[in-house]
Amino acid sequence: MKNLSDRINNLPISETLAMSARARELREQGRDIINLSLGEPDFNVPDFIKQAAINAINENYHWYSPVDGYLELKQAICRKFKRDNNLVYQPNQIVVSTGAKQSIANVVLALINPGDEVLLPAPFWVSYEAITKLSEGIPVPIYSTIATDFKITPDQLEAAITPKTKLIFFNSPNNPSGSVYTEIEYRALADVLVKYPQIFIISDEIYEHILFEGETFSFASFDDMYERTITVNGVSKAFAMTGWRIGYIGAPEWIAKACNKMQGQITSGANCIAQRATIVALDAPVSSIQYMVDEFHKRRDLVLSLLSEINGFKLNKPPGAFYVLPNIAYYFGKEVRGKKIENALDFSMLLLEEANVATVTGDAFGASNCIRISYANSDENLIEAIRRIKNLFKD
Repeated sequence: MKNLSDRINNLPISETLAMSARARELREQGRDIINLSLGEPDFNVPDFIKQAAINAINENYHWYSPVDGYLELKQAICRKFKRDNNLVYQPNQIVVSTGAKQSIANVVLALINPGDEVLLPAPFWVSYEAITKLSEGIPVPIYSTIATDFKITPDQLEAAITPKTKLIFFNSPNNPSGSVYTEIEYRALADVLVKYPQIFIISDEIYEHILFEGETFSFASFDDMYERTITVNGVSKAFAMTGWRIGYIGAPEWIAKACNKMQGQITSGANCIAQRATIVALDAPVSSIQYMVDEFHKRRDLVLSLLSEINGFKLNKPPGAFYVLPNIAYYFGKEVRGKKIENALDFSMLLLEEANVATVTGDAFGASNCIRISYANSDENLIEAIRRIKNLFKD
């Protein structure tokens, strides 16, 4: 639109939200759509967290909070970082935001100048690229494949770095692949970054507790990376609190101050009731949410078993998050029900239009041969959705 800013005209629409919106539209038209496009746990918020929110209301937490969050919440976040990640942060290094997405946007807007390059190990969450563009930075994908479990190598990282490189994103467990970097793999990447002290690291650990095998590792726990790493987390995924909109960072104090300044001109403090409930959530033992993790684990195995029966789906076994990212390039160039499949978007739209199943094209994540399937849904819906997909390609 000619009257809109170049900034908004150049900003891509979130493919995950767009597909979910399209699925809702079709459902409102009477179509029986099974939505496997959104990264949102289908569990209810644990009762003890709900009660904490009710208590906060009754205790009259109705006023503006400090921009960077209540001190008691920042102290709880520091305890959580020490307990779960062996990271020592002080409250002045913590900023609480309206979701981890705002946390990330604060950091990128605070660090990136026009023309700075931001490395995006692919596949990557869609908003990393969009936020980079909004900040007038240049996104630089580093591509990986299913053959390497969607993880980049130190050689690839080295080759992508230029004098303009300012920032790199790491996300483990990963959205959209479910991949998890080991400590050894991260150390090898850190050994490259040691040589380039101008590069900062955003370590997005929002899925850390949704893990089925192995262990997660926080990038900032390397002593030589601590002062250059911004650790991002929140309560949306592990506690099923997506709509409560609480994210946070642990960072060098000067970066935290910059994010506080940025946020003070955008939203001010995050929702006060959700903040009080988050204190209780973070202080609870991780075992309190294990029932959700166990269910996701079972669903992962169910989905992989069912998808493996479909010809042309190339799969790996993701150890975390609640996604699978099958390579479906086998179908490129083929025609199904009179529709030619040229790319992953065509494939994803075919599933929506012909099988009434919503997924997301891998193009949105820097994985052009893949689609993302979220298994944050009931066993019944997952079984039915994959039955429909299987029937679509049975000929």
